[in-house]
Amino acid sequence: MYTGVTNDLVRRVFEHKDRQNPNSFTAKYKLEKLVYFESCQDSCVAIGREKQIKAGSRAKKIQLVVSNNPEWKDLTEMICS
Repeated sequence: MYTGVTNDLVRRVFEHKDRQNPNSFTAKYKLEKLVYFESCQDSCVAIGREKQIKAGSRAKKIQLVVSNNPEWKDLTEMICS
């Protein structure tokens, strides 16, 4: 699972899907689905939340995804519309 922060989610998702950085974590592990995201108006709040999620166990991350997206659907289309 990959956790990150960006100011342009659509652009960032497509960078990952296109594996624009072949040495990145997402390219190495072929992570292409957006299964969870949060939106923040304040970048400091967003970075704090990213750190909070990253500090959690894999089980907590899975629980976060399942509680919002139980079928693990790719949410890319949702953010593009």
